[in-house]
Amino acid sequence: MIMTALKQTRSRISRLDRTLITAVLLLSSVFPVELFSNTAPTPKGFDGQYSGKQGQVLVIKVKGEEQATEVKGTFLKRTIPFFREFRPGEPAGFVGLLGIDMQDEPGTYELAVEVKQGEQAKQLSFNVLVAKEKFAVEHLTLPKEKVDLDEKGAARWKAEQEQVKQALAENSRLKLWHSNFMEPVNGKRTGIFGSVRIMNGQPRNPHNGEDIGAPLGADVAATNDGIVRITVDHIFSGKGVFVDHGLGFYTMYFHLSEVLVKDGDLVTAGQIIGKVGATGRATGPHLHWGVKLNGARVNPYSLLDLPFKNSVTPPTTATIPAPETTPTPQAVPVKE
Repeated sequence: MIMTALKQTRSRISRLDRTLITAVLLLSSVFPVELFSNTAPTPKGFDGQYSGKQGQVLVIKVKGEEQATEVKGTFLKRTIPFFREFRPGEPAGFVGLLGIDMQDEPGTYELAVEVKQGEQAKQLSFNVLVAKEKFAVEHLTLPKEKVDLDEKGAARWKAEQEQVKQALAENSRLKLWHSNFMEPVNGKRTGIFGSVRIMNGQPRNPHNGEDIGAPLGADVAATNDGIVRITVDHIFSGKGVFVDHGLGFYTMYFHLSEVLVKDGDLVTAGQIIGKVGATGRATGPHLHWGVKLNGARVNPYSLLDLPFKNSVTPPTTATIPAPETTPTPQAVPVKE
C-alpha cells in the first residue's frame, strides 16, 4: 500500500510539473520580456555597425518604430536626439545625426539608443568605429598681440568663452533645418578643418572650422534654416553669428565686416546674414565657417553630403518653443 501511495503521489506531482511547464512556455511566448525580468542585456552593436573619420557626420537610422514617441541616443557621453523622417516608398522611421569630434580617439564605441512609446521603452545598441583622419599642419605668422594676449586681453577672451558657452547650452527642441545644406560663400578654402596650427612658432589648438577666402563685403548666407542664437564681436573670431538649427546643431560664421541679423531672428537657407570681413584675428578677408553638432566639432563640408534631398519631415511652425538647457554644457572654443 505504501508503494502504491508513493507511485500515485509521484504521478500527481509529475502531472502538476507538466502543467506548470506548459503554462510557463505559453506565457513566455506571449510575454517574453515581462516574464523574465533578468534576461541578459542586448549585446553591444547588436543592432548595427557604423564607421566614420574624425570630423565626419554619420546618419543613424532606426526603422520600424512608427509608433515611437521619442528616440534618443548616447555616444561618448553626448546626447544624440533623433527626428521622425518619411521617405517615399519606405517605412517611416527615425534619424539621428551623430557628429564625430575632430579629437575623438580612434576606436570602437557604443551608440546606445532608447526608443520610447508612451511609458514603454526599449534599448538598441550600435557600434561606431571612429577612424583617424590625417590633418594638415599650417604655419602662420601673425602680429604678436594677436597670438600672445596680455592680462586684459586674456580676461576678455575668458569672458567671451563663457558667453558662448551659456548661449549654446540652450538647445531648440525642434528640428529647424530641412533638406539640403549650402555653402555660405563662394571662395577658396584657405584654412582646412582640423589642421594643426603653428602660430609664430607656437603650437595652437586645431582649426575647428573651414576658412573660405572671399572679397571684403561679399555676402554670407545661412547654410540652412534656424534661429540666431547669438551675435558677437570677439577678440579672436571678430564679428560673428551663431545659428541654432535645432536639436543641438549649430553653425558659426566669423570675421564678418557686418552682421545683418540680431539675436532671436529666424533665418532661412540662403538668407544673407552678414558680409565677409577681416575682424578679430585674421590676416585678410575671409569667412570662418564652423559647426557644432551635439557637442562635437565637425567638418562643415560634411553637411553638403548629407542624404536628405528626397526626405520629408513633419513641418514645424514659426514659433520656436523655449529652449531646454543642457545639464552639463561643454565649452565651445572659438579661437582659431
